[in-house]
Amino acid sequence: MKILGVIPARFASTRFPGKPLIDLEGKSMIQRVYEQTQQATSLADVIVATDDTQIFQAVKQFGGNVIMTANTHVSGTDRCAEVAQKVSGFDAVINIQGDEPLIDPNQINLVAGCFNDISTQIATLVKKIETYEELYNFNTPKVLLNDKREAIYFSRQTLPYLRDVEPNKWLEKHTFYKHIGIYGYKTPTLSIISQLETGSLEKAEGLEQLRWIENGFNIKVAITHTDTLAIDTPSDVNKVLKAIKNDKV
Repeated sequence: MKILGVIPARFASTRFPGKPLIDLEGKSMIQRVYEQTQQATSLADVIVATDDTQIFQAVKQFGGNVIMTANTHVSGTDRCAEVAQKVSGFDAVINIQGDEPLIDPNQINLVAGCFNDISTQIATLVKKIETYEELYNFNTPKVLLNDKREAIYFSRQTLPYLRDVEPNKWLEKHTFYKHIGIYGYKTPTLSIISQLETGSLEKAEGLEQLRWIENGFNIKVAITHTDTLAIDTPSDVNKVLKAIKNDKV
């Protein structure tokens, strides 16, 4: 399959405006994400999708591929769908988070590998939950899988509920998974899901992937053992800078 990597990047982040352009040890965040993504051997090409001229020019300046997209998109999925309409010839698109400057290229390859199964429509990553802090954190979406390794539900609540087990024993009795926010879509599927109306499950949980499940799409899951380090707020920058410096050593 010929797979395109798309990195949605917008300037007007609510919690951290302009974060794609912040400097991280001499490179902007969007450049670091782009360079990490380029190392994924499964991708035929990489494109930044933005609605901001500053980001557009910054990507051009470091020699990256970039496309201007509408400023009305409410999700990275919608931005990827516009790119897929403008760039033909790709069988699948992988949506790469633009706020993870240290993204592991192997995680991208894992998502791409899900499309070796011709029945896969959408793909994503999960990781085993190791701590009770994550298990009971509502900001960490949990994923329920079926025996085909497909996601059957995502929730901010801790699922499944373990009957007759003390909450401080749950990790000993069951394997729980958290969602890692990278998606792959067959190109025709991407076109369809970008036009779906928001469903009741998505409204309840605030998780767009529930819209796809509610409409009958399958979501193939690969399991990663690597955690991600995202920059959501200014307070996250120092953690990433420390990781970059340690990696140089």
